[in-house]
Amino acid sequence: MASTDRPAAAPDLSDIAGMGYEQAREELVQVVSRLEAGGTSLEESLALWERGEALATRCEQWLDGARERLDAARARRADAEGDDDARG
Repeated sequence: MASTDRPAAAPDLSDIAGMGYEQAREELVQVVSRLEAGGTSLEESLALWERGEALATRCEQWLDGARERLDAARARRADAEGDDDARG
C-alpha cells in the first residue's frame, strides 16, 4: 500500500483543551469558513472537520461551566433572600 493510500492519523487536538472560550470560538469560525469556502483536499477537509468538532466541544464546555456558575449564584441569592425573609 502506498503512503498516499493509507488513512492519515488523527490530528493532534491537545492544544484545544487549554483554550479559552473566545479563542476556541474564533478558531471555530475560521474552520467553518474554510470548510464552506471549499477548495481543500478530502484529507484536509476531514482534519478541519475533526478540529471544528473539538473546538465546538470546548466552547460547549465553557458555556456549560458558565451556566453552572450562574445557577450556583442564583441559588445562593435565593438562599440569602430566604434567610432574610425568615428573619424579617
